[in-house]
Amino acid sequence: MLGLLSARQLGLDDPARLRRAERTRRVLSLELNKDRDVERIHESGINTLDIEPVEGRYMLSGESDGVIVLYDLENLTRKPSYTCKALFSVGKSHPDVHKFSVETVQWYPRDTGMFTSSSFDKTLKIWDTNTLQPADIFYFEGTVYSHHMSPVATQHCLIAVGTKSPKVQLCDLKSGSSSHILQGHRQEVLAVSWSPRHEYVLATGSADGRVKLWDVRRASGCLSTLDQHNGEKSKASSEAANTAHNGRVNGLCYTSDGLHLLTIGTDDRMRLWNSSTGENTLVNYGKVCNESWKGLKFAISCGCNPEFAFVPYGSTIAVYTIFTGELITVLRGHYSTVNCCVFQPHFQELYSGSKDSNILAWIPAPREPVLDDISEKSLPQQHLNPAYEDAWSSSDDEG
Repeated sequence: MLGLLSARQLGLDDPARLRRAERTRRVLSLELNKDRDVERIHESGINTLDIEPVEGRYMLSGESDGVIVLYDLENLTRKPSYTCKALFSVGKSHPDVHKFSVETVQWYPRDTGMFTSSSFDKTLKIWDTNTLQPADIFYFEGTVYSHHMSPVATQHCLIAVGTKSPKVQLCDLKSGSSSHILQGHRQEVLAVSWSPRHEYVLATGSADGRVKLWDVRRASGCLSTLDQHNGEKSKASSEAANTAHNGRVNGLCYTSDGLHLLTIGTDDRMRLWNSSTGENTLVNYGKVCNESWKGLKFAISCGCNPEFAFVPYGSTIAVYTIFTGELITVLRGHYSTVNCCVFQPHFQELYSGSKDSNILAWIPAPREPVLDDISEKSLPQQHLNPAYEDAWSSSDDEG
């Protein structure tokens, strides 16, 4: 780190390299911090978490009893030890509370004045954060497993919704219509995610084992169906052809640059795909235990080198390097099954929700103190340009 600082100071290195190195160090040192706590409000399992992307300060949580809670993650006390307080909740006494389990919560990507929630009560609700009242409600025929708004869209306000129906529903916030559907899956749609690179490209995962990429502007819709065998049908049975997993696909997430898509299935496998070509990169993550019959919310880091995936794994969270498949560490602290986790990219923090009703904060370990008497001789010299070296010498030295 001192070498990177020295090279940056002399203008010999890209400042972004130092940022990536420090972010990576912080992610690798994530631990359950005794000085950080999240106020316990929930009385049942927590299914979903989301941190707003504008400030990275406010977090939503949704539980299996239908309750939604909003937390302030900022330390307003300025003390080393503090608790993230709940600002408000849509509790059981609220007239518009979800009647059944909340499966997904998401902030409106542009500001904190609006957020969305979907539930097993067959509804998607658009909430006004200031009044805590639903501005709009979309109704569906079947259970809602997942929904997602594009983080980069400027030309549309579509919310993709995965339900018990094999048809992917697109709800338009501008018109209030949910008439647009995408047909192609054979069973319920458990996971949906918009590309952070192309605003019209959508990825969906289904219980039929398939992952489909869609361009919602096209009449036919489907761009491609991902194939775990990369088209080598001779190695696959007819049933497994054009499937991404040999089980239900219940989780998917794009990397922050949108170039790759990570999927997870109940075949205990996680796969990394080139989102442009649809090719299976064949990265081997080993067995990734996944017994969830509904959506699984995992997270991917942002701005690190390499990037990391944080995957609920029983009562723990497994941390993998995305492009090599290496299991870096396992975060232990929950007492029951972990359902979801969310990454806070501004400070490289991780928050996880579990059936034990707890939200845990995983914080980078503090850096070891550096002694003040470190001499310049101990700094790495190989990165220094000879032109910047001090060539001055006194006459005494020359004598």
